[in-house]
Amino acid sequence: MLNRFLIEEYVKQALIEDIGFGDITTDNLVSEDDTMKCTLNSRTDGVFCGRNVFKTVFEILDKDIEIKFYVKDGDEIKKGDKLAEVKGSARAVLTGERTALNYIQRMSGIATETRKYQKAIEGYKAKIVDTRKTTPCFRVFEKYSVKVGCGHVHRFNLSDCAMIKDNHVKFAGSLSNAINILKKSISHAHKIEVECDTLAQVEEALNCGVDIIMLDNMTTDEMKVAIEKINGAAIIEASGNVNLTTLREIASTGVDIISSSAIVAKAPTLDLGLD
Repeated sequence: MLNRFLIEEYVKQALIEDIGFGDITTDNLVSEDDTMKCTLNSRTDGVFCGRNVFKTVFEILDKDIEIKFYVKDGDEIKKGDKLAEVKGSARAVLTGERTALNYIQRMSGIATETRKYQKAIEGYKAKIVDTRKTTPCFRVFEKYSVKVGCGHVHRFNLSDCAMIKDNHVKFAGSLSNAINILKKSISHAHKIEVECDTLAQVEEALNCGVDIIMLDNMTTDEMKVAIEKINGAAIIEASGNVNLTTLREIASTGVDIISSSAIVAKAPTLDLGLD
């Protein structure tokens, strides 16, 4: 998901945003020949994520900078752990520090939150997946972080899969009509998912042969009835009111997928420092 070319393009834009016409503090107080060495430390427990992004920030600023990592993406870290050493141009380190930390603190926070959700449903077949409720122009990093946290990716964008919601049904005239139009219009390689908030909609979607049925904001009792009706004919996704308190009960119903925006949208940043 994260290749070198993609990382470089996004990181360059982030550096342009932060540096502007130059780091007027560092450029005036630190000479081109000055060097420094610092350590990336964890100030809390969590899951580390963003190693290649962190590295790219500094390499764009100075190709000769040296970075030695003691962890890899997905490693569980503890407060006080030494994660990496950065050595080289003082100007590059001081100018890139904030951008580099912004990336890995956000990414590690998402990986940490996702890991909590996935661990909460151990023993059940359900998978935790993300949503499109992401930060503009940061989605690829957020979805990568979900994967590092042992979660799974839902649609990356609107072209990945057709998802029929209430407003689509209004314009199509009926749920059945919406499904039939899409079956005639989109590629055979694309799946069709329907968001259902009633058991009647589940039956209608099932009769039309959709690939994925989302049980939206249903009670666990309603989910159990829906799952019995579907009987393996479609992938079943649960969504709505998903949090660490409700998660295990939802998983116990037998759904295949549990989608949650909280693993990204409500994930706190992980406290990491470059000292």
